[in-house]
Amino acid sequence: MTNKPDRSGSCILAGLALAAMIACLMPSASAHEANKRNADANVLATTDSTSRPAPQSARRSVARVEKGPYYVDFRARTAASWGHAFVWYGKTSEKAVEVAGLTPAGDTLAYVLGHITFVPSETGASYGDLDPEYLTASYRVYLNEADAKRVFAYIKKLQANSPVWNAETANCTGFIGDIAEFMGLEVPNRWQRPENFVNRLKEMNGGRRMVRLSAE
Repeated sequence: MTNKPDRSGSCILAGLALAAMIACLMPSASAHEANKRNADANVLATTDSTSRPAPQSARRSVARVEKGPYYVDFRARTAASWGHAFVWYGKTSEKAVEVAGLTPAGDTLAYVLGHITFVPSETGASYGDLDPEYLTASYRVYLNEADAKRVFAYIKKLQANSPVWNAETANCTGFIGDIAEFMGLEVPNRWQRPENFVNRLKEMNGGRRMVRLSAE
């Protein structure tokens, strides 16, 4: 996400200056790097938990009340500009994760143009989505099997129907906000930094861990 673009005649010059700056800061995600990171997902998914082990009695209570066999993890990470919001989702008992998020297809030029107009998008894993050291916020909620099937199908549909990216109207927080709304969660204002969005999402929902969808 970013501040609203300047609509004046200086917009193009500002965009070119921004492109030069980001080109120095933002690493290029080559196909080789993306494949490597997807291959490492099984390892990285196990590093998500940062809390200390609870007593055995407490663990039993948490497992019974708060966890389900499937999950959706709303996440934010650092980036060269305002950051990026995306989701991890999958089965609790498995190390592999799936990643969904909305980003401009390509590198610096597409990102800069996306502040002025709509540009083609990508909706899978992007550079840094699988690296724990880039993580700035996380809110994981759990689902039963029937609800997970509906949510995961919705995520796939959303990916298939999100062909463009724009910094103001079709961005990463809006994308994961649609997922949260489908799950029945309270959703904050989407025009804010990804880290703030995820933290506010968790706060507005009282940190609830188990989500149950309404009947179809």
